[in-house]
Amino acid sequence: MFQKAERKKARLRLALCGPAGSGKTYSALKIAQGLGGRIALIDTEHESGSLYADLCEFDTAVITPPYTPDKYREAIAAAEAAGYSVLIIDSFSHAWAGEGGLLDMHDKAAAASRSGNSFTAWREITPQHNALIESLLGARLHVIATLRTKTAYDLVDDGNGKKKPVKIGLAPVQREGVDYEFTSVFDLSIDGHVATATKDRTRLFDGKHFVPRVETGQALVTWLETGVDADARAAAARDALAARISAIENLFEFRNWWKKHQAEIDALPIIDRTIIIDLKERRKTELEKGEVKDGALV
Repeated sequence: MFQKAERKKARLRLALCGPAGSGKTYSALKIAQGLGGRIALIDTEHESGSLYADLCEFDTAVITPPYTPDKYREAIAAAEAAGYSVLIIDSFSHAWAGEGGLLDMHDKAAAASRSGNSFTAWREITPQHNALIESLLGARLHVIATLRTKTAYDLVDDGNGKKKPVKIGLAPVQREGVDYEFTSVFDLSIDGHVATATKDRTRLFDGKHFVPRVETGQALVTWLETGVDADARAAAARDALAARISAIENLFEFRNWWKKHQAEIDALPIIDRTIIIDLKERRKTELEKGEVKDGALV
């Protein structure tokens, strides 16, 4: 059940949080340059990303209202399929609080229900939010998401039996807890565009205040590439399974082999698992039709 822990090569999941004017898009492009490879940018900010076209080479895909989770998921899948190395989502906040985003969808679902129950409406919306997050996390490329922020306050005792509002930080405009999904989260200030890591699994930026640059991306990619190559390992496992499936000569052997290796197949990344399942169905059809003799098509 348990295995020795090992750090694998990974793809970046970075959130850049800040108010308007804090340099989120500029910082995202600088870091993306350092990560290397082709850059794609999902633009929900009225094509403002293209204003930085002189900064580096990148391609854009514009999302306009309604900012539904499906639009984001389709754009993420398209960037992955096109072979980009880095995807910037600018901004991820629109999927939550923008026109037609998840909050808007929740309000409409609550209004459409007989009871108008807000809690019940979340049962309909939460799976769509979860699917969006899974799309972001599962993409085979680096992802940098910009998030708008709003000032958050809390009421504390002032020592005289009264409550007073105290600023407790900047809350990203997205569902609470979304920051847990990212490798690192940088808060950006308006003055000087200085970044502070509020979360950093890489531990490269703990306790530091810095302006994001190309070198920031280079440091991140060096850390991400230090580890076991999980993709190469998965590809080797997939190829070995594919070769064995192609060599199966009868349905009895086929069924027994598939049951025996089910856990191994389930452990593959979804893309590799899909390839194996497709190959399985093709081989099964061949065997059922009796089109195979001595392991080869007749």
